[in-house]
Amino acid sequence: MKDPDQAAKKHASRLDRREFLVGSALGVGAVGLVGCSGSRREGTPGAVAPAAVDAAVSGVARFELEEVSLAELQEGMTSGRWTARQLTELYLARIEAIDRQGPTLRAVIETNPDAVAIADALDEERRQGKVRGPLHGIPILLKDNIATRDRTSTTAGSLALAGSIALADSFVARRLREAGAVLLGKANLSEWANFRSFRASSGWSGRGRQCRNPYVLDRNPSGSSSGSAVAVAASMAAAAIGTETNGSIVSPSSASGVVGIKPTVGLVSRSGIIPISHSQDTAGPMGRTVRDAAVVLGALTGVDREDPATGASAGAGKAHTDYTQFLDEKGLEGARIGVARSQFGFDPNVDALMERAIAVMRSRGAVIVDPVALPTSDDFQGAVLDILLYEFKGDLNAYLAGLGPGAPVKSLAEVIAFNQAHADTSMPYFGQELFLLAEARGPLTDQAYVDARARALRVARDQGIDKALEDHELDAIVAPTGGPAWPIDLVTGDHFLGGSSTPAAVAGYPIVTVPAGDVFGLPVGISFMAGAWSEPTLIKLAHAYEHATRHRRAPRFLSTLELP
Repeated sequence: MKDPDQAAKKHASRLDRREFLVGSALGVGAVGLVGCSGSRREGTPGAVAPAAVDAAVSGVARFELEEVSLAELQEGMTSGRWTARQLTELYLARIEAIDRQGPTLRAVIETNPDAVAIADALDEERRQGKVRGPLHGIPILLKDNIATRDRTSTTAGSLALAGSIALADSFVARRLREAGAVLLGKANLSEWANFRSFRASSGWSGRGRQCRNPYVLDRNPSGSSSGSAVAVAASMAAAAIGTETNGSIVSPSSASGVVGIKPTVGLVSRSGIIPISHSQDTAGPMGRTVRDAAVVLGALTGVDREDPATGASAGAGKAHTDYTQFLDEKGLEGARIGVARSQFGFDPNVDALMERAIAVMRSRGAVIVDPVALPTSDDFQGAVLDILLYEFKGDLNAYLAGLGPGAPVKSLAEVIAFNQAHADTSMPYFGQELFLLAEARGPLTDQAYVDARARALRVARDQGIDKALEDHELDAIVAPTGGPAWPIDLVTGDHFLGGSSTPAAVAGYPIVTVPAGDVFGLPVGISFMAGAWSEPTLIKLAHAYEHATRHRRAPRFLSTLELP
């Protein structure tokens, strides 16, 4: 009988696009064309105009709210052009038109049947002179692993949890409601946040089936926050919330040409979110601009007694309720930015985009330090996977036990048994090897776990990000977020070439990804990362880069890639 851990090592190269990305795999990409930015919307810095020719090519009708920013939505409600109810109904109609029909993106698992009623109540508040803030009346989607106490279920995309209604809102959902957001529904995702199989297809879940990339429909949206990114890119919501253990906010954001902010672990509470790893998990915002993502991030912060990690955010200057104060179009001037060359090299077209990005930053006054060292997957010596297998078992069992007596499954073992009993629908394309490996792990007191966690932190922090920042007196480090989207492959799984999220993921540090251009029309992002609680600096730099380049453009919904 084969040793399952030996099987895990054999498949290590496949782990790069699981939820626990273990480093930037080296590969050779096809020689191709590197694209430039789209056109700018008149009077809206950093936004882009919906291209009429693109709509004509795709057959998707023009949409009144396409690429409209949060500020524009808020101004429209203030002026009386729209109400929150109208915005909600428009987005729901958009979901029906292009998610359920037309391109059939499958980015949304279910919509909230109470969304219109919530919007009506918020409109009444506005009429009475009460506006809660910049999210008042704004429709937002949540990834389907973020609990909401309403008539939508929270399932991580799994049939094993179909119909599971949370006993309480997650902290994230509660904060959004308090801010006046309309919780529009649940976004599709890579099932169990991409922590089920070595051979999974990102964006596939038993409940939502295969989510598709809005730029080219036969391409993968990446994961695991696939639906959140696709919905934002295709203007099916004003913004969305994703979650990340390692790459699952930034990678799909890159593949769908949007902005993603993966915060410092502890800045945003994880209570009520289906877990993988208490040492790496976090929720974060996804928007079409840095400004929009920054607005949403400010609504999510706060100390939560149900998540002890948030206690660390209470210190001076660590958490903020308004991150727009750090937006600065000249934010690159004088900034010291390191280039993590060890994260390059998996695609020459992506490398070319990064060289252009570096040149732009230098032209805008940044001091470029090139290269700086960051660890690769080999440096972690398998510790990343060991940590997640141990933590997943304990954390998921605790979450499922807290669902109450009516929960369809109450442990990882019961999920495994459900999948085995319903393999034709739950596992038609790939299995649950990671579940089996996790179930075989012992408690977190095992020396193997303790040693893996210590090694990973030493490599990611002491010998990695912290060392690079200190040695070179850097404000941030940049690297390619990932490569262009690969073709959807349900037979053999993902074909992910590389990315740069692992050091920050293991360290628990923040990353902001921003569109950096495209390869053959497929978006590619650049990541800005630094130490704990550095969100203000990263947002400033990312916004300045976005303002200088304006790479964001609306998707074309092409059926397949147009090659010369």
